[in-house]
Amino acid sequence: MSNQEVQQGTDRRSFLKNTGVIAAASTVVAGARPAVHAAEDNTIQVALVGCGGRGTGAASNALSVDNGPIKLVAMADVFDFKLKSSYEALSGQFKAQVDVPEERKFIGFDGYKRAMDCLKPGDVVVMASPPAFRWVMFKYAIERGLNVFMEKPVTVDGPTSKRMLELAKLSQEKNLKVGVGLMCRHCAARRELYDRIKDGQIGDILLMRAYRMAGPTGSAATDKKPANMSELLYQINRFHGFLWASGGGFSDFLIHNIDECCWMKDAWPVEAKASGGRHYRNNNVDQNFDTYSVEYTFADGTKLDLQGRTIPGCHDEFASYAHGTKGSAVISTAAHTPARCRIYNSQKMTNKNLVWQYGPNEPNPYQEEWNHLIEAIRQDKPYNEVERGVIASVVTSMGRMAAHTGQVVTYDDMLNCEHEFAPGLEQLTMDSPAPLQADAEGKYPVPQPGLVTTREY
Repeated sequence: MSNQEVQQGTDRRSFLKNTGVIAAASTVVAGARPAVHAAEDNTIQVALVGCGGRGTGAASNALSVDNGPIKLVAMADVFDFKLKSSYEALSGQFKAQVDVPEERKFIGFDGYKRAMDCLKPGDVVVMASPPAFRWVMFKYAIERGLNVFMEKPVTVDGPTSKRMLELAKLSQEKNLKVGVGLMCRHCAARRELYDRIKDGQIGDILLMRAYRMAGPTGSAATDKKPANMSELLYQINRFHGFLWASGGGFSDFLIHNIDECCWMKDAWPVEAKASGGRHYRNNNVDQNFDTYSVEYTFADGTKLDLQGRTIPGCHDEFASYAHGTKGSAVISTAAHTPARCRIYNSQKMTNKNLVWQYGPNEPNPYQEEWNHLIEAIRQDKPYNEVERGVIASVVTSMGRMAAHTGQVVTYDDMLNCEHEFAPGLEQLTMDSPAPLQADAEGKYPVPQPGLVTTREY
């Protein structure tokens, strides 16, 4: 599989590749606030906040659930062209299920509220804006009594992680159903592999390995701001390039490999040490490294070795593996789906040592996570993935911070780090300054391992 195929064919929200959707980020414009009530009492109404590729794909998955009537009734973003593109794609594919007239399309930073105000308690809001905005929007959704699907990562720093953990408790107390976009947890192949590992089929896990090595991905490599765009909207549009908005390419992309490995281990790492660097940067001004190498350590001393790279012309690999005392396993083969999970009776992963593999027809985990969420809503079953999503986000940030500072970083170090990347985020308007400011040359602060050691920039 080529590097281009890996990036385009497996990005969660490239779901509508056959419709030509191009998109990205956030929130919403003034307009009426109609209370939209479906003709049928059992219709689940959906509001989409963040109409980029991820949000459009999530809405598509929601509308594809075959479990009672579902309608999209409101949309919000800070970019009108993204909302327009998303609406055209969704209304073209799901004409009978998309009921979003102009008065329920919102552009601006208060749009998430206006979109949620179109829903009734028990409906669903999709949060697919950059991760920095997650806690702000989740807080309002809880106040409105809404069920939620939120994209990953759900936090990018210590202070917002603590905030989200408190909000997770509050949402559970209100019996809200909340899905987090770590869709690999809903993969049928991985679920069977997990059961087999728990059953001892590869013995005790001794080592895990994960790789996401490809060319430039998303907006992680970002050039200087164009003259015709505000600093704030530029950074939101190129959110993978800025730590405050997304946790950078590390958090946004590597979290899936980290999470699926921790799931198979049935544990979370307690510390991380790492290295990384910036190499062929040209005119790029983003905050990302081009390479990351992280050794995560679990409480029992076993390791997860994580390799990330976004340099063209190099070996590509997008996979995760587990090694045990009795054999080894492939957790994912080439990107997120199909996983093609397998077990071998040796550390040498060859056909003659193959003892189990999942069948050829894997259900799409992007769709499965929505099937599971809607089922929980319909049947009023406990369903809340926020706490686990926060922990996965903190563990990911822990590895990122270890690389960016050059220090050994523990889980507690990351959770209790006082550096909040974007304080006051909930007060942003279209005229606000960006949380990160460029210097006179249009460049931004980048991590300096060994020099700046208590914060990432």
